[in-house]
Amino acid sequence: MTRPGKSRKMAHEAPNHRKSDAVRATLSPELRERVRSRSVRVRKNDSVRVLRGEFKGVEGKVTKVLTDVGRITIEGVTREKIAGGTVPVKIHVSNVMVNNLNLDDKWRRQVLEKTS
Repeated sequence: MTRPGKSRKMAHEAPNHRKSDAVRATLSPELRERVRSRSVRVRKNDSVRVLRGEFKGVEGKVTKVLTDVGRITIEGVTREKIAGGTVPVKIHVSNVMVNNLNLDDKWRRQVLEKTS
């Protein structure tokens, strides 16, 4: 039997290439049919919708992917600072759904077309 603390430690101390693979989000039903996959690695400029939390229902483009903590920042999802100004809110990738993929990258387009 695996101990929870050891599993969390392994995830926390994982090398960057493994943490990067863990930054995956579910696809919308239309994209699932087109891509023939249930989830995809989130990238900058993907269009996503927040499914859980304070910003539930908000749609926007991904502005930053934080692979080390498994979170993303989304256009328009900000919080007011006490001292004034705004700061982007980091949302966990398990709480979003990808609505539209950024296919500017030729390699990514080929990989997704290969599966469909």
